[in-house]
Amino acid sequence: MKTCRPLPICLAALTLACALVAHDRARSPVRIPDLPGFQTLKCDFHIHTVFSDGKVWPDIRAEEAWREGLDAIAVTDHIEYQPHKADLPTAHNRSHEIAQAHGQTLDLIVIRGSEITRAMPPGHLNAIFLQDARALDVPDWRASLAEAQRQGAFIFWNHPGWTGQQADGVSRWYPEHTELVNSNQLHGIEVVNGREYYPEAHAWCLEKNLTMLSNSDIHNPLGLDYDLHLNDHRPLTLVFARERTADSIKEALVARRTAVYSGTVLVGREEFLRPIFERSIRVKTPQVRVRGKGSAMVQIHNDSDVTYVLRPETEDPDLSFPGEVRLPGGKTALLQVRGRAEDRQAERVVNLLCAVTNLLVRPNVPLKAAIEFNVTLLPK
Repeated sequence: MKTCRPLPICLAALTLACALVAHDRARSPVRIPDLPGFQTLKCDFHIHTVFSDGKVWPDIRAEEAWREGLDAIAVTDHIEYQPHKADLPTAHNRSHEIAQAHGQTLDLIVIRGSEITRAMPPGHLNAIFLQDARALDVPDWRASLAEAQRQGAFIFWNHPGWTGQQADGVSRWYPEHTELVNSNQLHGIEVVNGREYYPEAHAWCLEKNLTMLSNSDIHNPLGLDYDLHLNDHRPLTLVFARERTADSIKEALVARRTAVYSGTVLVGREEFLRPIFERSIRVKTPQVRVRGKGSAMVQIHNDSDVTYVLRPETEDPDLSFPGEVRLPGGKTALLQVRGRAEDRQAERVVNLLCAVTNLLVRPNVPLKAAIEFNVTLLPK
């Protein structure tokens, strides 16, 4: 009889150690559907490197983003805040040059940007699609923003509720921001920065017709702030672009074709969130049978990475539905449909209206969407 010999302890330990440290140098796609006529690009427009107060060399920022499935990043090191200047020269364009060189090898779009770092008001603002970041290094913030405008930059307000500038964490609009909007020097606001959502900024984007953004503002190596092995991800700006190019991204930002993807939440205008949801889900059992007060299972597949949380709101005389339905990303979920009468017989279409509670079209206002399927009602 043949017996199995265990690996020597030292070899087994070495094999285990290699398994723990080895990993693939590979890209994980972010599955969110394209919109009619547009590609859904995944972007992060607020990133720091060692050339300001970040802790990562610029080319690593490019590979982090590529591995996480992003299409574009903007390296936005601070203009005024240079804590590493004793070790590195103040070279405002250099971080972009290094990141872009590696980004080109990965087919990752790397956009030149800078963070104009001033006290509130107006606070911190990012200017992206710059030609020369050095020209923004001037004492007066108005002159700095005017130069960014002259270069054709897209300018947005960073973390408006950051406790470093708003001690109570409440976003406030100042006359200086009205001045910037009126002079076409403020085009968008971060509705999400890192793990913080600012409902006031969400409302301002709708009220003042500004672009919604969601960015990481990453300083540490990405893996220190986000556990990618547990499906944790950095916040992303979803850009609905005509093409996968820098010019198309800029055109979409100016046209306000964006949405916010943070954690398990999508934030944006209804015209964008509705097709994302509708193009994500497929009813795999469009016809079910319910006998008497029994139940049937409707199978719904979710092709996206977003786990949708539904709250059925339809009042139906023949059928009852659960109080909450979860549609996990990339999986098929069950919706239980239960009959209300024992002697009912009919063929009918159910148009189940739901609030998608983690898709916000306004602060605290979820997207309303319908799921359609056919039911055959049979007597007991």
